[in-house]
Amino acid sequence: MNRTYHHHRFDVEVAVETDFSWQAGRSGGYVAVVRICKAGGALAVFSPLRFGESQGKPFFSKTDALMGGYSAGRRIVDDLFSS
Repeated sequence: MNRTYHHHRFDVEVAVETDFSWQAGRSGGYVAVVRICKAGGALAVFSPLRFGESQGKPFFSKTDALMGGYSAGRRIVDDLFSS
């Protein structure tokens, strides 16, 4: 699942991936891979970032990962690029 959102002259691209990493007591889930580019640009501002829920756990659903990635990307744009 991939989505691109526009926020303050930036494109926040969110891709959802299945997290198959194995740790005791943890089943699979989903992570959000966030890429931030200037609006209409092809090059990312910095390397893609992987996000899960708090404490290193993956998201429970694809929708949670998508919205969590979008929220994180929006906060990054607001904190680093908005004045």
